[in-house]
Amino acid sequence: MRLVQIAQHADDLDRAAEFYTVLLERTPTAKFDPPGLLFFDLDGVRLLLDRSAPSSLMYLHVENVHETIERLDGLAEVVEKPHVIFTHDDDKLGPAGHEEWQAFVRDSEGNLVGLVSFQRP
Repeated sequence: MRLVQIAQHADDLDRAAEFYTVLLERTPTAKFDPPGLLFFDLDGVRLLLDRSAPSSLMYLHVENVHETIERLDGLAEVVEKPHVIFTHDDDKLGPAGHEEWQAFVRDSEGNLVGLVSFQRP
């Protein structure tokens, strides 16, 4: 079994498209309006921005949390600045010997989004 799609609420599809294009560094895959659906491909998992979807808390892997926060300057409210959550002793939850860095931002639609990166200490 694998995850196929995750939905996130978006009131304004154009505004959401701009935000997620910058965050994900890729353009939308498809837009259907009506009924108000915008898709991005996340390496085989569809991110659906949908006017009728509830808000969800997504955690997205990024190469570097600090650089991503800089790239989103002016587009997103930083709720929690980048910080280390823990160091991976083994490969169960992430690469062994790496620190897990997380930060949290509010997207253009008011949803909380977690950003995660793995860095050597």
